Amino acid sequence: MAEFAASDLVAGLEENLFSLLEKQAAELDASQLPLIDLSSGSPRQPTPPAVIASLQAAAARPENHEYPSFWGKPALRQAIADFYQRHYGVMLDPDTEVALFQGAHIGVNGFPRALLNPGQVLISTDPCYPIYRSAARQAGADFYGIPLEARNAFLPDFTQVPDEITARAGLVMLNYPHNPTGALATPALFADALAFARQHPIPLIHDFAYATLGSEPDEQPLSLLAQPDGKEWGVEIYTLSKSALMAGWRVGFAVGNASIITAFKKLHTHSYSTVSGAVQDAAITALSLSAEQLNRLADPYHQRRRVVLARLAAMHWPVRARQGTFFLWLPAPPGFTGEEFASLLLRECHLLVAPGHGFGPAGRDYIRISLTASTEQLLQALDRIDGLKLINERRRS
Repeated sequence: MAEFAASDLVAGLEENLFSLLEKQAAELDASQLPLIDLSSGSPRQPTPPAVIASLQAAAARPENHEYPSFWGKPALRQAIADFYQRHYGVMLDPDTEVALFQGAHIGVNGFPRALLNPGQVLISTDPCYPIYRSAARQAGADFYGIPLEARNAFLPDFTQVPDEITARAGLVMLNYPHNPTGALATPALFADALAFARQHPIPLIHDFAYATLGSEPDEQPLSLLAQPDGKEWGVEIYTLSKSALMAGWRVGFAVGNASIITAFKKLHTHSYSTVSGAVQDAAITALSLSAEQLNRLADPYHQRRRVVLARLAAMHWPVRARQGTFFLWLPAPPGFTGEEFASLLLRECHLLVAPGHGFGPAGRDYIRISLTASTEQLLQALDRIDGLKLINERRRS
């Protein structure tokens, strides 16, 4: 069979961190000790029954068997606008300030392509969700990550951006609650980011994937669009994957600055397909869920976080308690990089975790674990780690 080389663009892309982890898991002999996967970013709880029932009813409607509009159903765009007004006090025009797409990944990848020119720079954070780096490359742009440090609560300092980077800046992309560090946005962070955007001037994209997952059950993470001038300079990407437990349904949307939304919509008509009409109807039901209902869907993660943090404290494993998302960002034991520790855990404990370097150089000494695993699995995993005697002994010495 003939063998052909990939394009320079594809050849230059880094290997997807999560596909590599999936491959590692598939290659492991787990016949003696079952694998516990703590790398997953996919919710494992069932989708709310009302959303499922809505899909089942919508699947029988003849209009949902046809190609959907690129723009999404007017009823869904209105539901998105109503959702943002109800939860964040933000007024949106459903025709010009809302874009619908198949999952947030499309938005994360598409907005840089819609906004950046070759030679410009996408500014984000280090560490960050790895797709931000590949999105910049696919746009022909460079990537710069503002180093995040624990002493600054993993929030970026825009004064650290070198002049040669700001001179080529074309886009800022943030993500809070932050994957992988769990850091939570503050009003000061968004004020600084918007000031930076105004100064240069460049658009600001906020990936709000973990919008319902603060560090405490009653804590609502901050929306960029709810900040002064947020909608004037920015767009927020939202997904129902986490908030409504619809990861496999692939429903994402973006809201905000009309010119940014228009640019993306044009790209969308050339590059991506549309969301099933039946799934759109179900999304309307999901967006009608109350804040109380959404909070209940997030409760298992808060319960697991409390249990895991208590166990980590008993192991003398230092970790920041205030973390959002359904991940925990943990420092590797002294003497290990995150990659070395992750390899040890897979080999000796049959635990799959995400090594921090996969999110950027600043994550070198960390690992990320997921709270999507059950409480029982999480405690079993920590028991296996404790059995290595790496944390207690090294902390006490």
